[in-house]
Amino acid sequence: MSRVTISMPEQLTAYVETQIAAGRYGNVSEYFRDLVRHDQDRRATAARELRDLLARAEASGIGERSKQELIDAAKREARAQGLLGDA
Repeated sequence: MSRVTISMPEQLTAYVETQIAAGRYGNVSEYFRDLVRHDQDRRATAARELRDLLARAEASGIGERSKQELIDAAKREARAQGLLGDA
């Protein structure tokens, strides 16, 4: 097993120590291993969802809308979801 040394602000250190004191983790190493595992799972899920989305898009065939119509529709949807400002 390898060793990794990190530096964190006191506020984050206090949070980690609170998680350990609450009994959620046995020590700092367990906490960070859990964080890494969750990050790996999240990224694997995102990659799987993207592959599924791309496969569905490819299977749907060629659409009728122009490139500009697609861009405009994507911008409208992004604005509606609060992902894009009014710029």
